[in-house]
Amino acid sequence: MSGRSSLPLLWRRPLLPALLVLLAAAIFLADTITNLEIAVAVFYVAIVLIAVRYLDQRGVAMVAAACMALTVLSFFLTRAGSVPAGVINCAISLVAIAVTAYLALRTAAAEASAREAQAQLAHITRVTMLGELTASIAHELNQPLAAIVLNGNAARRWLAAGNPDEAGKAAERIVRDAERASELIRRLRDLTRKAAGKAVRLDVNQLIAETLTLVENEAGRSHVSLRTELAGKLPRAEADPVQIQQVILNLILNAIEATSGEQERDVTIVTSAGKPGEIVIEVRDSGRGLSGVQLDHVFDAFYTTKPEGLGMGLAISRSIIESHGGRIWAQPAMPRGAAFFFLLPAGRTGSRGSNQ
Repeated sequence: MSGRSSLPLLWRRPLLPALLVLLAAAIFLADTITNLEIAVAVFYVAIVLIAVRYLDQRGVAMVAAACMALTVLSFFLTRAGSVPAGVINCAISLVAIAVTAYLALRTAAAEASAREAQAQLAHITRVTMLGELTASIAHELNQPLAAIVLNGNAARRWLAAGNPDEAGKAAERIVRDAERASELIRRLRDLTRKAAGKAVRLDVNQLIAETLTLVENEAGRSHVSLRTELAGKLPRAEADPVQIQQVILNLILNAIEATSGEQERDVTIVTSAGKPGEIVIEVRDSGRGLSGVQLDHVFDAFYTTKPEGLGMGLAISRSIIESHGGRIWAQPAMPRGAAFFFLLPAGRTGSRGSNQ
């Protein structure tokens, strides 16, 4: 799910390009001072492969062309060895560089197409989930809108009665409710946009709180109790909030559905600090559990235990989490139900949680 916008920070500094230049210079020097029978120029292939990982097609083509030019220049500067053998080695090196660049670019293009298809599928899944939450979203949005109408009418009455102070307080409440509605619309717009955003330093606890506002009414209609156990002073994660919210939303909706027909219907969202540099998020339910479910395949595409399910939600969730350098897994909950976990690499500290 991640593209070239998620490049390691090392590449964004001048260190890595400088190292590649030094590596190319070292190969050129070694190729020039050794005999023509030794095909040192083949090692330019390593530079091309590194360039494919971090540059676009034009950049890779320029790097490959530069390596080929250095190979030819080194051949003419080398004085020791058999010229016929040198010509053969030079030709082999040139072909190796060209073929490596071509195949690597083809592979990179295929990977980019796969990422694009995966992003399209993730977008469709997000929109589908929001479609299922239409009633819940409408209820959540109707609350601040209704409050705006009530406070607007109240402000008019206070003004008519000659009480501007009370009218001002009503106006403040109107602004607050309008901001609440605007924030909800912003979150919905983020979830429905086609392209994922850039990674930011993410407060996981805050993201969970925002996600719960989208599912609270759905949980109420299903008579499910939503609970949170959010650890305080969690470090922030370097992640795309839209994609991580999609994972959380999917896990919560699955947990709500898993409790259908059960006497106890509880869904608990837990955050905690894992090993150093990790944040762990758990979604636990008191539903029917994972008996009969193959845990090794639960995140596979098209694997589902729902009669009407497509089996893509958890597969997409795994792809999202793994693209962020984390992992996701499931296990039976105690004393009953199922627990789904995922962890994210953490950045610097600075986030505070809350318990509800």
